[in-house]
Amino acid sequence: MDKTYKAAVITVSDGCHRGERTDTSGPALCEIVRSMGYEVAHIAIVPDEKDLIRDELLKCCDTLGINLVLTTGGTGFAKRDVTPEATTEVIEREIRGIPEAMRAASMQITPHGCLSRGVAGIRGCSLIINLPGSEKGARENFEAVKPAIGHALKMIASDGSANCAGV
Repeated sequence: MDKTYKAAVITVSDGCHRGERTDTSGPALCEIVRSMGYEVAHIAIVPDEKDLIRDELLKCCDTLGINLVLTTGGTGFAKRDVTPEATTEVIEREIRGIPEAMRAASMQITPHGCLSRGVAGIRGCSLIINLPGSEKGARENFEAVKPAIGHALKMIASDGSANCAGV
């Protein structure tokens, strides 16, 4: 049986953090990762502050040992949308294919799909993926890459290269 991976979902939203808005994208992502058989080991809501986002990512990766860290929110064009910048400060290796695949899939649904600035990358044994803040966008974007996530986590956790021939 495959290892049970631990996931974290971090909602980045001033309004949700202040209690002015109900977070729907975070719970939606939790539902999806649970359906994949992963344990949701950490949930957080943080404001659109680069230092606080960065600190939450570091906590998930370095302290909690989370395998899959999903952020939702802060990937747009507003001045306070700084999730990609915080993530870039934390990751050790960028994974360009994940956001490329999400944007390509999103473009099939809306011409605005190309406007997401989300990034993805690896820190230690953690995979971090930025997703849009809307529930619809978060679901659609994660569904676009979900089939590759298990293999990615296996490769990250392996000591050498993963056995790709059998997958």
